[in-house]
Amino acid sequence: MSVYKNAKSPFYQFDFIVDGRRFFGSTKTRNKKEAVVFEDRARNQAKKDIEAEKALGHGPLTLDIAAGRYFTEVGEHHANADTTFTDLNRIVSFFGKDTRLDAIDDAELARIIAWRRSQYPHGRAEDKDGNPLPKISAATVNRSVIVLLKALFTRAKRTWRYQFPNEPNWRDHMLKESKERVRELDEAEGAALDDAVRSDYAPWFEFARLSGRRRNETLIKWSDVNIFAKRITTIGKGGALISTPITPEIAAILKQCEGHHPVFVFTYLCLHPRKGQKIGKRYPITPEGAKTQWRRMKARAKVVDFRFHDIRHDVATKLLRETGNLKLVQRALNHADIKTTTKYAHVLDDEVAAGLEKVARSRKNPRNEKSKRA
Repeated sequence: MSVYKNAKSPFYQFDFIVDGRRFFGSTKTRNKKEAVVFEDRARNQAKKDIEAEKALGHGPLTLDIAAGRYFTEVGEHHANADTTFTDLNRIVSFFGKDTRLDAIDDAELARIIAWRRSQYPHGRAEDKDGNPLPKISAATVNRSVIVLLKALFTRAKRTWRYQFPNEPNWRDHMLKESKERVRELDEAEGAALDDAVRSDYAPWFEFARLSGRRRNETLIKWSDVNIFAKRITTIGKGGALISTPITPEIAAILKQCEGHHPVFVFTYLCLHPRKGQKIGKRYPITPEGAKTQWRRMKARAKVVDFRFHDIRHDVATKLLRETGNLKLVQRALNHADIKTTTKYAHVLDDEVAAGLEKVARSRKNPRNEKSKRA
């Protein structure tokens, strides 16, 4: 018999295990006999549900199988599919491939979060000069562990029809993230970066600085380019449509890249061939190649405390300062919610101050006129 009372509820609780899965909850009754009947029915229903799952090929769901199925059905279609694959592998390696998904509860989630928080970006605690590096951020932990595991559980529940009585309370584990900073390039920094870029990567970098796209979203294909509609459209973060108008400056960049590759717009000249490559031939810029070139470019330009994502912030702040139109910036950055765009509103502080001065002057003038009449 597995009904009992605890101090937190006036009702009898039930708690039992069927086929290695734990089921528990309230019987919603204060009567023990009724509670026993409730528990018996719940146990029988659990047995039926598990048998039905097995009949449909839904046997015990291990983490390895769940992660593989999730990546095939969902993850490989992400704009950052490589990152999703790496994060899933990390989770499977931590828990073990034979760990059942329903065994991951609050305690297990807390354990992997603590482990992930102790790690360093790229696995290095120091840079090449021996200077200490910061550990990975709370935002990275949230995205690479909590958000991803929650998505996996949600897929298993809604689409694969599994049940998880011990599912973690995801919100309780989310780490507090620092507010995203808005970093803008000054003229000297912008010029230094432009001078530091390798010539074959220059069209790609200029496109990034003109479009404000995320790094992976800059690696466009010719099939994404609609010259007649004057628009470049791709799938971006979260599966959202990313649209960028083809301005005369962007059109000039596209013209410059014509004939370099039949599929991808931005390419590089091979200087150090890998297997199957030839010196002097052009190949598409890859996400990893873009990361590497950015690191080298930034080092040559001696621009500090500036990430590639800050180029997006730079475009947004300059566009808002030029137009004063927050809605326009929202569309340019393809933000689904304008609340995301409001973090750039500080660039209008000078305009706000000037406006307040005008209001103050307009209030003073009528009073002065009245005093003169008197």
